[in-house]
Amino acid sequence: MSQSEKSKSTTIKKTRKESTSKGDSVSYVGLDDAAYEKLSATEFLAAQKELLINEREVYIGQAESLKAEADYLAQEAEPGDVQFDEESGEGGTTTIDRERDLALAASALAAVEEIDDSLRKIEHGSYGKCENCHQEIPRVRLRALPFARLCVQCKSGGLSRR
Repeated sequence: MSQSEKSKSTTIKKTRKESTSKGDSVSYVGLDDAAYEKLSATEFLAAQKELLINEREVYIGQAESLKAEADYLAQEAEPGDVQFDEESGEGGTTTIDRERDLALAASALAAVEEIDDSLRKIEHGSYGKCENCHQEIPRVRLRALPFARLCVQCKSGGLSRR
């Protein structure tokens, strides 16, 4: 571990200890993998909840931005304004760009639904269990994909949802 990593780890530990002793909310952002593995079950769930909430905000921001872009593209295009050229074939790229933005916005909103489902699972005590085999999903997978529904083994066994 480099000196800067040790310093960062020490700073994070101090922040956690100071926050805990003051009764403030604890932030787990910036923990390295080793520190993340050492968290108690309660701390792990709190860290996952924080991670899920942060990701939810990102996805909502993306969805809103993409929807606004699609709306702008729709307003810019005038009715009957279709160009025919060699590169884009029939119609312009505006329609394609708008459809892409709408598809990406829908994908972001679907991720928000999965995140909301994961947050409900934390509240009900069922978070981190594979929906297929009911085994614990490894922490490293949940850290990488906090709204994972399946363990790696079940996920790799066939096509399914996250």
